[in-house]
Amino acid sequence: MSAPFPPDDLPAYEDSTLIEEEVETKTPPRYRVLIHNDDFTTMEFVVRVLIEIFRKSHAEASFIMLTVHHKGMGACGEYSRDLAETKVAQVTQLAQENGHPLLCTMEKA
Repeated sequence: MSAPFPPDDLPAYEDSTLIEEEVETKTPPRYRVLIHNDDFTTMEFVVRVLIEIFRKSHAEASFIMLTVHHKGMGACGEYSRDLAETKVAQVTQLAQENGHPLLCTMEKA
């Protein structure tokens, strides 16, 4: 014997109209990654970091490096939180491996 269709244990509905709920989605916050000036890290190393980790052209990297040098810090880019945290960790690790005290931080954009 086959089971009845539709099954008897389905919930009863008042009518067959489907109601679409509007779900409001928010874009996740962006984070700005910053490099800070110090008296020990070479300008060449900062340019290298910007090219290797942030994929900047040599001209962009030089401009950001000069901004860091003259203004005390410079923005490397805006990313999602996870990617920004990864970039900060990569910069910190590369700086430590090369004996530089380069400080890299992130802030909400």
